[in-house]
Amino acid sequence: MSITNRPDAGGADCRNHNDVITVEHVSFAYQHKKVIEDVSFIVKERDFIGLIGTNGAGKTTLLRMIVGLHKPSSGQIKLFGEPISKFKAWDRIGYVPQRNGFNPQFPATVREVVLSGLYGRKKLFRRLSKQDYTKAADAMDAMGIADLGDKRIGQLSGGQQQRVFLARAIINGPSLLILDEPTVGIDAETQQSFFHMIKHMHQHHDMTFLMVSHDMDMIRGYLGQDPASRAGKLNFYIKHSHETQDCVESNLAHSLKGLREQMESGKEVMAIGNSN
Repeated sequence: MSITNRPDAGGADCRNHNDVITVEHVSFAYQHKKVIEDVSFIVKERDFIGLIGTNGAGKTTLLRMIVGLHKPSSGQIKLFGEPISKFKAWDRIGYVPQRNGFNPQFPATVREVVLSGLYGRKKLFRRLSKQDYTKAADAMDAMGIADLGDKRIGQLSGGQQQRVFLARAIINGPSLLILDEPTVGIDAETQQSFFHMIKHMHQHHDMTFLMVSHDMDMIRGYLGQDPASRAGKLNFYIKHSHETQDCVESNLAHSLKGLREQMESGKEVMAIGNSN
């Protein structure tokens, strides 16, 4: 399977944009049971890919292979043109995993969770700098959780936790953001505002997205009614933003803070929800 029916924004040609994710004939088996079989696709710069599929279709497994947490049984994955086995620039990727895989008893504060987004895979225990703490403060402020920094992550509502995980994912200003069911378990108002912020990042910043979601209305409302391609039980929806729209604030965290403040003041239709 490959994404061949690629709708371009405004008729623009996205072929000049670089490949961000390349999946080539990838299969994955768990205890001799095939979960994914011979999947191939390319995600280009400024794509927004929505991945829809039934339970057991392999959506989460595919994302976990792309972020290096699972190894394919066969095939190859490249990130920014480099084989994943040699890829080192993990700070270019933000990842928001499923919240149901999170242990609510994990003994960490909100600030510590957000700061963990700065840790390199070989620098888990490096000393944090003043600049690191400033980045964390900016990311928490952007998500409206600045006042929750000292709270334990398990004490928060579902909506608050998800904003913590998004703050962790954006702390480095990533080029690629991967989200696995980011709106599961949070109220409808918070779901809408969450997706509104995601769309803002896609339209106004030089970012690429790969998102798994069960929300068909949300996916189709932004990415179109029909999938660009299918692979078994996986459906790929795509929207390409050829040129980012002007944004007054180039800093991602500052931009999102401004957007959130606009939403909260009623200048936007939706408001950020504060609880589950």
